[in-house]
Amino acid sequence: MRLDLLTYLDNQSLLHTLKLKSLKRAGWQRASVDDAESVAAHSWGVAWLALLIKPDNLCLERVLELALIHDLAEIVVGDITPHDGISSADKAERELNAFKSLSRELPQAEHLVAVFIEYQECKTPEAVFVHQCDKLDMWLQAKYYMREYPELELREFIESANNYLRSIATAK
Repeated sequence: MRLDLLTYLDNQSLLHTLKLKSLKRAGWQRASVDDAESVAAHSWGVAWLALLIKPDNLCLERVLELALIHDLAEIVVGDITPHDGISSADKAERELNAFKSLSRELPQAEHLVAVFIEYQECKTPEAVFVHQCDKLDMWLQAKYYMREYPELELREFIESANNYLRSIATAK
């Protein structure tokens, strides 16, 4: 079976998803990090970590799907942080609506929405693991920035990741 990739050249929704490459992570910008990583760079970091440290009992394909699309809705709603004063429920609703709208014209739209919902609900072992990788990536990025920008106060990112990862560990 041969896929004709030329059919995707004019897919505006597919082109729109590339905005993730230029969308900067809001937390790092708020912390005055020069040249803050993009949301796409973060998503790559999450997928990279997941690939490297995935437990054998998890499905690699599902883990990578979850990692690659977990922040895609931010193209529409922006990178909402705890400092924005938006409730978790409101954030989840905004992101789900944005993701549905964004993916409507993408190939495999229904499948992508199901994967996104799985990530949001965080009930499957794969989704829990990707959430952990999301926080681990933030922790590693904070450590990297602390080396590059020793004058910046970035401990809140380390503490946030530590608190989340500890809460998951004690819930087991």
